[in-house]
Amino acid sequence: MGFLWQSLKQKAANLAPKGLYGRTLLIIILPLVLLQIVMVFVFMERHWDQTTKLLSVAAVKNIAAIVEVYENIEGYKEKQKLARIARETMGFSILYLPKKPLPAIQPKPFFTVLNKTLSQEIKKRINKPFWLDTVGHSNFVEIRFQLSDIIMQVMVSRSQTSASNSHIFLVWMVGTSMVLLAVALLFLRNQIRPILSLAQAAESFGKGRFSEEKLVPKGASEIKEASIAFIRMRNRIERHVDQRTTLLAGVSHDLRTILTRMKLELALSEDREQSRYLREDIDEMYHMLEDYMAFAKGVGTENTKNINIRALLEKIRQDSKRMGKHLDLEMKDGIPVFVKIRPNAMKRAITNLVTNALRLADNIILSAFISQSELVITIDDDGPGIPEKERENVFHPFHRLDEARNQNEGNSGLGLAIARDIAHTHGGDITLDESPLGGLRAQIRIPV
Repeated sequence: MGFLWQSLKQKAANLAPKGLYGRTLLIIILPLVLLQIVMVFVFMERHWDQTTKLLSVAAVKNIAAIVEVYENIEGYKEKQKLARIARETMGFSILYLPKKPLPAIQPKPFFTVLNKTLSQEIKKRINKPFWLDTVGHSNFVEIRFQLSDIIMQVMVSRSQTSASNSHIFLVWMVGTSMVLLAVALLFLRNQIRPILSLAQAAESFGKGRFSEEKLVPKGASEIKEASIAFIRMRNRIERHVDQRTTLLAGVSHDLRTILTRMKLELALSEDREQSRYLREDIDEMYHMLEDYMAFAKGVGTENTKNINIRALLEKIRQDSKRMGKHLDLEMKDGIPVFVKIRPNAMKRAITNLVTNALRLADNIILSAFISQSELVITIDDDGPGIPEKERENVFHPFHRLDEARNQNEGNSGLGLAIARDIAHTHGGDITLDESPLGGLRAQIRIPV
């Protein structure tokens, strides 16, 4: 029993709308539908039964009176006069048919209220063999009585035997419900729109598009509070980034001033072995300062632009020729080549990955394609690769696989950290895996 209940709950959860708009709409519609069902099957059923019974009793009483009068009069003219009076005063159409067996009993209709009520009243008040048809004529009920000398056919308007105005109530009920539902949908859409605006602003901010989405707090008080809280959080983050960038820029400027003075003094001093090593150390410090600044600054305040990704990757491929290594560029024809990114930041991220591959491998393949609304840039190489347990650690700042590696190679341990930071500010990520070439595969995924 418990398993069946859990299965039903899971199916219901799968069928239920996933969005707030759909779920709120369901909350409005379900009670409305249940109310309609209750009104139809409780109130309408009682109204239909009672009204139909009262009308049927009245009609049968009139018919019983006609039958009794017919049996107590003689002469053709009197009988025709009775038919005329019944037509003019009661609305009944009476025909006198030759005496013959009554037709076969008709199949009972699905809704048997009228048929059942009329049959019971005729048996109770007239007590003559009869045949009843409540289906064959859309606007009339036909009743045939077997009398002593004839078959009396009585055609009664359906409105005289059953409730005929119920459809008016149903039309008003359904029509009013549809109008109220339409009004509710308009108000609901206005309440959902601020939530969607907040979600879009958060998504844009997550992709680093700080100034593109102007969020105006509106809607219900709770939604306004959430929007104001988001705006304050966004402003605090932007201030933090600006303060970090300004601080690092000032420190870098001061340090580069001192290093420049030291290089000038070394250039004027005698060229000794110690001076050469000191110049190399100063060059390395310059390189480290640039990397520190790039890591602290991230993407800075660079705006996003529609960039031809094919041209960007081609530029990176041309730059790689300076290192004397072979780099192939592969892009599928027909994919959208214009992508909204920060061009300088993205170029730096790709260049960092390509430079690592060029330093350790002989053959590198740079490729790009669009997959499920994502820009996927892949760098495959045939180098030594990275052990699986270290693939996440290499993204940590200043982490190096080979601590004894020559510092003069310009490896400060920030290249991959900078690349992932740039990918994160675009709302994406960088993953490392084994390459089909035998080395390492670095893959950047950016939502577009």
